[in-house]
Amino acid sequence: MTLQLGLSRNTITKYIDFFKRYQLTSYEVSAMTLEELNRLFKTDQKGKSQQLLTLEKYFPYFDKELRKTGVTKELLWQEYLTKHPDGYRLSQFRYWYREWVKEVSPVMHFTHKAGDKLFIDFTGKKLSIVDRYTGEIQDLEVFVCVLGSSQYTYVEACESQKKEDFIACIENALWFYGGVPQALVPDNLRAAVTKSSRYEPKVNETFVDFAEHYETAVLPTRAYRLRDKAIVENAVRIIYTRVFAPLRNQTFHTRSELNKAILELLPSHNSMSFRGREYSRYSLFEEIEKHQLKPLPAKRYEIKRYANATVHKNSHIYFSKDKHYYSLPYHHIGKRVKVVYSDSAVEIYHQQELLTVHPRTKQKYGYSTIKEHMPSHHRFISEWSSEKFIAWAAQIGDHCKALIINILEKKQHPEQSYKSCLGILHFTKKVGNTRLDNACKRALDYGAQTTILLSVSLKTAGTL
Repeated sequence: MTLQLGLSRNTITKYIDFFKRYQLTSYEVSAMTLEELNRLFKTDQKGKSQQLLTLEKYFPYFDKELRKTGVTKELLWQEYLTKHPDGYRLSQFRYWYREWVKEVSPVMHFTHKAGDKLFIDFTGKKLSIVDRYTGEIQDLEVFVCVLGSSQYTYVEACESQKKEDFIACIENALWFYGGVPQALVPDNLRAAVTKSSRYEPKVNETFVDFAEHYETAVLPTRAYRLRDKAIVENAVRIIYTRVFAPLRNQTFHTRSELNKAILELLPSHNSMSFRGREYSRYSLFEEIEKHQLKPLPAKRYEIKRYANATVHKNSHIYFSKDKHYYSLPYHHIGKRVKVVYSDSAVEIYHQQELLTVHPRTKQKYGYSTIKEHMPSHHRFISEWSSEKFIAWAAQIGDHCKALIINILEKKQHPEQSYKSCLGILHFTKKVGNTRLDNACKRALDYGAQTTILLSVSLKTAGTL
């Protein structure tokens, strides 16, 4: 029997004597729950000494203090010994504290420092919404995260476990907490880890960018190491009781309705005292963890996407997503570049070097141009405009101005007329303003609107 049970002969004899003393049958023992058995064994134990009872009064206080940075069991023992010089030595102190932790919270074996880690997971079970018009049922994933020290919990229903939804849920959680922990601890799901490893898992590129935006680190749990995420696994089990169960008989038609109901249940869960303690997740968060979180950035994160492009001879790339052109320094003409874009900005890289950043513009076939990006002769061309040519002509004379306006108005597109205007205005270098203005008057009378006809007009007037 000792081999089958993995227990010593003396231990087995002790258990048999115990049940005989209470006159329990094997049927009665097998019908008892673990809690009932535990309670029964405790009644057989000797009463606790006054010294132990005194020490146990400090344990809830020690439990909170150990979550603070720099606080150790040895430090707390020294404080205890100062008040009780005849108290337990350090080894006994540690032993009785471990026993108390096992009793009040059997799954909590780690004491996490305040503001250190946020543990992240999805529940195995799902919540659902019903289409108001078709009656179609849509299952939703349920995101759960807890701060390691206070176990302050955030829950949200989302469309999927894909990268966009996963990051959006974490971001909502950070703004719910009002701060950022030192590290994010996700499971090895695809949205977080592209290649799992016991030592150096490869984190999703977008998730890394998100973490950099919030100035935090990503520490994925080790594959098949449940102890690494025991705290959030325990939170999931509790959420089934305190969120899933209360919502089971309610019908929701939209995700926002469901999440509103979840948020209404969270204060009750977070304010409920821990077993064997006089404080709750919320009180721990407010007291020791909230002020240890790093401040949130000024702006929320925008998910970035990627594309490739070639720099055209006009120092622009064509961004096919929006059918828009963006400039970059002209000495990169002909090179293949990487485009990183979000909802508000377009970044252009070459071999990991950031070349330029443009505000994202969705004007089809429009140009976003920075003058310094273009060669000197291209800059001059890019500065052409109808207003510039009209102002130039007005300096020459009223007839010249009228001719330029006439040319600009009759072309289908202003840029089609710019070269014609430039050709006319350049005549002032040869003949001067007065002669050119007179020639423009003669050209207007004849209906001449090209440099060729204007040149003929100047010749017949004897000005060339």
